[in-house]
Amino acid sequence: MFNRFVLVVVFVPLAIILIALAVANRGSVAFTLDPFHPGNPALTLNWPFFIFLFLALAIGMIVGSLATWVRQGRYRKLARQRGLEAENLRQAVSRAPAAPPKGPALPKPTN
Repeated sequence: MFNRFVLVVVFVPLAIILIALAVANRGSVAFTLDPFHPGNPALTLNWPFFIFLFLALAIGMIVGSLATWVRQGRYRKLARQRGLEAENLRQAVSRAPAAPPKGPALPKPTN
């Protein structure tokens, strides 16, 4: 149910916006990789503008995801360390002999 809700509320409007963006920006644009000789045909790409927009969006998402992953590395390391520590403590408890319960000594009943 939740998946269908996300599909309808998020992805359908997003798809409509991206399709409209692609249709509105379908004119061919020259993208040159040589800043000193912009007319060099070997280093110039003539693609529709929406492709450059989508590539920029995809590259931005990838770079942002990588930056987030790197930034959260210390938290993943801490979680691994604490998980190992917890596992070691579980094993130590399971290996320890069962000790009699300690508490105040009760007086013995008299007859």
